[in-house]
Amino acid sequence: MSTNSQQPSAAQREQGKAFLPKFDSAGLLTAIACDAATNEVLMVAFMNAEALAKTRETGLAHFWSRSRQSLWKKGETSGNTLAVEEILVDCDQDALVMKVRATGPACHTGADSCFYRKLDLEGGDVLVKA
Repeated sequence: MSTNSQQPSAAQREQGKAFLPKFDSAGLLTAIACDAATNEVLMVAFMNAEALAKTRETGLAHFWSRSRQSLWKKGETSGNTLAVEEILVDCDQDALVMKVRATGPACHTGADSCFYRKLDLEGGDVLVKA
């Protein structure tokens, strides 16, 4: 982040080379975890500055739990960690895509991905993906 108190300009964020994360009013960034080999979306979570720093420091995905109001390492209780291979930053630096290697199911339900259902566009029902 910039060392002075001024916020970076849109041009600095969108075209510059500096990492200038744009946290929301709650201090969070959206973080999308995708399988590094298949690009399948595994999960969406949120990171605060501490979670982002821990992820970069350890190479393992850390997030901010909005429900528990605490930092958590993915897999700290289940053992199903996400090893981060690459982090992509969106154009205005308020969202990240992490290319990861999962050691087990990414979803707390036991599914490989949290996105194991799809919306039936005609009927509006949620269906389990084939």
